[in-house]
Amino acid sequence: MTEEPFDLESLDEELPPGHKSGFVAVVGRPNVGKSTLMNAYLGEKVAIVSPKPQTTRLRQLGILTREDAQVIFVDTPGIHRPLHKLGEFMVETAIDALRDADLVLWLVDVSTAPTDEDRQIADILRSEAPDTPVLIAMNKVDLVAPDRLAVNSAAYRELLPDADWIAISATRGDGRDELLSMIIERLPEGPRYYPPDQLSDTALRDIVAEVIREKALFHLRQEVPHSIAVVVEEFKRRSDDMTYISATVYVERDSQKRIVIGRDGAMLRKIGQSARAEIEAIVGTRVYLELWVKVLKNWRKDEAALRRLGYRMPKRRKRKKR
Repeated sequence: MTEEPFDLESLDEELPPGHKSGFVAVVGRPNVGKSTLMNAYLGEKVAIVSPKPQTTRLRQLGILTREDAQVIFVDTPGIHRPLHKLGEFMVETAIDALRDADLVLWLVDVSTAPTDEDRQIADILRSEAPDTPVLIAMNKVDLVAPDRLAVNSAAYRELLPDADWIAISATRGDGRDELLSMIIERLPEGPRYYPPDQLSDTALRDIVAEVIREKALFHLRQEVPHSIAVVVEEFKRRSDDMTYISATVYVERDSQKRIVIGRDGAMLRKIGQSARAEIEAIVGTRVYLELWVKVLKNWRKDEAALRRLGYRMPKRRKRKKR
């Protein structure tokens, strides 16, 4: 990733005729594989991945630059029926991404029939992005028998009959190249919006916070992971070969704090060790990582607490006119 300024006009001079570019809003219900697909296209992990639903909370750009195109994937939180203010923030963040998209990539889990949440997403696409082309990627073909694939895919196509579609496996790779070709084909001609070596627009300390949260999701069970937020308090390069990072893991109750810390601090050490190895690869130095656990009671239901933790509700805007 780079934050160096660049000359957009000089980049345009190097582009071939017919160069495509645009923003692709990747939407779907929780745990259908949105982050997995984006990471696969970028060849590097930009968005955190977990088998637990509602892992993605923030809008996350993944920038794929080729000679003929620059595809800016906007990975969004899973659209679901929110139970608290954090859920409302996540759904509104996903809907907000639709308003500026050149293309909507709707990822569905074709190993199951459409759910109420899938029908809700179809309704949102019709109301919030009526003029934006939609491409349905029917993911997880590796987990479904051929007869069920035909039945389930037909049911999804009925939800948005005018949308084009393709069956894929984000993890195994089936249909991934064909899907990318379909995406690029539907983007408008345009310039590069980001330098060719930039993979995301997320600040480094925010990426580090997400890595720590991902490791907590991996090691913890039951409800605790959904009650976790991570804030990097200090990020300092102490030498050419050492970076100091201090982060706070917030939970909602004292009982959750005890679980995250674990007996004699064992769980917190496990989370820290897993996170440190990945953070070192990202920052390119050894890392001294200090983790603290604090209780911020019922933060998922408290708008002020959400803002303090970096979850700011997008402002309602009018749809982009085309």
